[in-house]
Amino acid sequence: MQVVFSPYKIPEFNLAAEEFLFSEKTDEYLLLYVNKPCVILGSNQSVTNEVNEDFCHLNGISIFRRLSGGGAVYHDEGNLNFCFIFNKKKGYSPLSSDFLQPVISVLNSMEIPVELGKRKDLWLPDGHKVSGTASHVSKCRELHHGTLLYDVDMEKLQKSLIPTSATNKKAIRSVPSPVENIRSFLERSTVRTQDVNDFFITFTKLMLAYFQIRELSLLLNEDIKKIYRLSISKYGRKEWNYRI
Repeated sequence: MQVVFSPYKIPEFNLAAEEFLFSEKTDEYLLLYVNKPCVILGSNQSVTNEVNEDFCHLNGISIFRRLSGGGAVYHDEGNLNFCFIFNKKKGYSPLSSDFLQPVISVLNSMEIPVELGKRKDLWLPDGHKVSGTASHVSKCRELHHGTLLYDVDMEKLQKSLIPTSATNKKAIRSVPSPVENIRSFLERSTVRTQDVNDFFITFTKLMLAYFQIRELSLLLNEDIKKIYRLSISKYGRKEWNYRI
């Protein structure tokens, strides 16, 4: 297992990095990254069904499409994204939520009492979701990624995901859930809160310890170039992001 923290907050680069590590490598990875404000659709979703395009354009919120299925999500710099990439094991089940156990364990050790939900998501005891996940599998590999809402701009999250129309009846629709920032929950409890960067650093260090890894791995320069080319040729193109 290699743990990598992306050096870039560019959504199309990080989406391309997920696909590159999944498709072109054989090692197992945990990729962590933070994106600038954006909405990311599931592979089979329609922009018109999920996104308030006018609000996003006025507020500099870009729109992208990811490799996996699932619902639309809002990212900004108060959100930490995790992506596990594994080689398939014997007896693998695509319905398994085992990949979330490291995340649950680390958050619990930080006195954040998340619990596993029915849709491979993470919930706080007060009934709010703080993490949603989606998956993509091939013959030999599996990819599971998700969000961690720590200090996201909730107003922009809510307004960006209210579509102005829902005209595509064939596309997969998102399932709305009540969401909350982890930081807001902690501020109501007796647990000391951290600023965003400190939370990301602490989570990363504890994840390294969980996997008994001494330090982060770095993306090779040649791999960064390949990821960049994929980000331009696919994830930065309207033909992919608006294909439904």
